[in-house]
Amino acid sequence: MSDERATIDWDEECDVLVVGSGGGGLTGAYTAAAAGLDTLVIEKTRFYGGTTAYAGACLWLPGNPAQERAGVEDSAELGRTYFRAVVGDSAPGDLQDAYVDNAGPMVAFLEENPAIRFEYRPFPDYYDAPGRFPVGRGVFPAAFPAAAPGDELLGAIRPPVAEERLGAPAPVGPFTDGRALVAALLSALRATGHARIRRDTALGELATGPDGAVQGACVTTGDGREVRIRARRGVLLAAGGFEASHRLRREWQGLSGAEWTMGAPGGNTGDAILAGRAIGADTGLLTESWWCPSVLFPDGSANFALGFRGGVFVGADGRRFANESLPYDRMGRAMLAAGRGDAPERPVWWVFDGRWAKELPGSVVVPVDPASFTRAGLWHTADTLDGLAEAIGADADVLADTVRVFNGYAAEGTDADFRRGEDPYDAFFADGTGPNPALVPIERGPFHAVRIVLGDLGTKGGLRVDTSARVLLADGTAIPGLYATGNTIASPAGTHYPGPGAPIGSAMVFGYVAARHMAG
Repeated sequence: MSDERATIDWDEECDVLVVGSGGGGLTGAYTAAAAGLDTLVIEKTRFYGGTTAYAGACLWLPGNPAQERAGVEDSAELGRTYFRAVVGDSAPGDLQDAYVDNAGPMVAFLEENPAIRFEYRPFPDYYDAPGRFPVGRGVFPAAFPAAAPGDELLGAIRPPVAEERLGAPAPVGPFTDGRALVAALLSALRATGHARIRRDTALGELATGPDGAVQGACVTTGDGREVRIRARRGVLLAAGGFEASHRLRREWQGLSGAEWTMGAPGGNTGDAILAGRAIGADTGLLTESWWCPSVLFPDGSANFALGFRGGVFVGADGRRFANESLPYDRMGRAMLAAGRGDAPERPVWWVFDGRWAKELPGSVVVPVDPASFTRAGLWHTADTLDGLAEAIGADADVLADTVRVFNGYAAEGTDADFRRGEDPYDAFFADGTGPNPALVPIERGPFHAVRIVLGDLGTKGGLRVDTSARVLLADGTAIPGLYATGNTIASPAGTHYPGPGAPIGSAMVFGYVAARHMAG
């Protein structure tokens, strides 16, 4: 929708229109509203919070007050040293600087509001690089009081992933993790008196003037009405990535489908990215995602797994192909590189022994029921390794040799193939009793194999932005009035995942930066 300001019949107006209600969008909305700007947030689905509501919500924000309170001596400069060493030239250097330089000030600004509080918890950085914190630099949102009866705003926060995906009982007590972050930001936003927040309202197209500046947007409400909203200061696109779009994943990533993502349902279909491209916005990193190994579920979905304490990953050939204790994005990239688990015809099996008879030797974000997995052919059990090999279609001699070699490494304490257990991240979750706690032998029957696939926490390619989060044209000039953050943009982390909380942390920072720029 492109036209003169005078010829557009606006239905309503605001200073700032925010598209999306995850951590990045709500941080931008609160920052704008706290500056006195009339702010309107629209959310495509019936729940607030996006994929942030599913998250553990560690936030990678170097040099912030929560770290200081915990006695963690971090700084933007230390964070920059590490981030640059990991990301390299896969993202613009000035964009990396904007992230680390604004992280601490953003936390300080947010914590000026008593509703918003963060706390430090250990969780190691993901790469052995200069500036790394082996015990981690992440901060987490503090728990937030549960919604009061009749509170329609906080009562509409997206349920936890286990409740929404599997129908698990709703949690009792305060909001925690990502839902606590969403609750705190919504509460603070409401209290400004300068915000309107709407569900079931989807972005259609951006409205531009004759000079190419974005003046607002056309949105569609839940009852099918089209509403033209003028945004006097700008539009902030924070509507997630395109992980739920089968078409875009095939076109941009060459993947067969979108069933294995952890992206929250109902959104993340690339609407904001496509709206930007329609007015000439440049894009980048479209082949990229925040990858992770995931357990395949009987309904065809997949759920994020981490913290592997035992077992090995083998392909259809029965051989290991990576260090199973790698940080999850690095493990996902190893799966891609090896051509393992990225398509139904290229399975990966998590093989472990009988010491974990009723549970997995790792963490999955939703509960796993062995009986239903067994019925679906996703969990096989056999008294012998030969029997297990037959069940998963692997060569029995090869699988036996893989386990024999791995058990030898466990006895010696050194994984000569993939160096498992030598990195602080490997050791963070390990609880074995041998010379290397990350190497637990596979020796006690019955033996098990659970299906693993390549999942993701969302895509990370999208609109290119500058250090003020302004969306760029192909020639590098900014589109006036258009801003973006989160998985809607080409990530400042480039082709890497430097540490826990980089996705939400960077989304919040660039939402904050965008709102400050709009506020002048």
